[in-house]
Amino acid sequence: MTYTAKFRVWRGDEFAGELQDFAVEVSEGEVVLDVIHRIQATQASDLAVRWNCKAGKCGSCSAEINGMPKLMCMTRMNSFTVEEVVTVTPLRTFKVIRDLVTDVSFNYAKAMEVPSFKGPEGMALGEYRMTQEDVSRSQEFRKCIECFLCQDTCHVIRDHQDNKYAFAGPRLFIRTAELSMHPLDEIDRRDLAQEDLGLGYCNITKCCTEVCPEHIKITDNGIIPMKERVVSGKYDPLIWLGSKIGFRKSIEEDNGAIEGTPPVDEEMRKEGIYGYRPNEAAGLPASR
Repeated sequence: MTYTAKFRVWRGDEFAGELQDFAVEVSEGEVVLDVIHRIQATQASDLAVRWNCKAGKCGSCSAEINGMPKLMCMTRMNSFTVEEVVTVTPLRTFKVIRDLVTDVSFNYAKAMEVPSFKGPEGMALGEYRMTQEDVSRSQEFRKCIECFLCQDTCHVIRDHQDNKYAFAGPRLFIRTAELSMHPLDEIDRRDLAQEDLGLGYCNITKCCTEVCPEHIKITDNGIIPMKERVVSGKYDPLIWLGSKIGFRKSIEEDNGAIEGTPPVDEEMRKEGIYGYRPNEAAGLPASR
């Protein structure tokens, strides 16, 4: 079955633009990206659109379809009525380069602020061992295809662009949570998440979870557990006392090193990230 669909597609750049109407033929089994390609091929050869795999795995064709952040390649045309007008616009949170293509470099810049995995000293890569339970806990976050739909829908930066300097967004929160949950990671990431990545700005509306094409439970399994770790470190009386004792000892000893723990790297000190856990150094159980 074929029919003529009504499409409204945003055309323009960061300075000016408008919605342009198209009447385009649609065949059974097609997705929105198919129709956008047909418009590009038959009516608007200069229409800019980003895409790659057309299989829902590269995250390139993100857009807003009838106001909802979605992947164009995963949005089937039979989810709309024949009479419905399908409106396709670029991701609202990011600067428009042209038409449906946006500049998502903000996300990569923020990713550079998250320190990579740091394994135990003296242990080679092939010697790392993890239980299946630990693997399964963080495996969910590795399904992320970096479509940045969660970043787009998050109102903290969607409606308040000035927050981009202090807020990394859901994508980077689950990356931080994944590393924080890793049993062999030596970096305490709680202060980083709260002070540098802006975890406290998130008020857990779960809008990021709703738009995730990989169905990652971003809020429940990533952001909330990370918030709990931050709160425990700041307000649990035993952990608070242990951290104070640990830092006090570090001031008194050379280079802040505590016996039995690696010395503090000066570059990491400047960034506010410490390669040891003062709680454990003080003989208290780790909050992680």
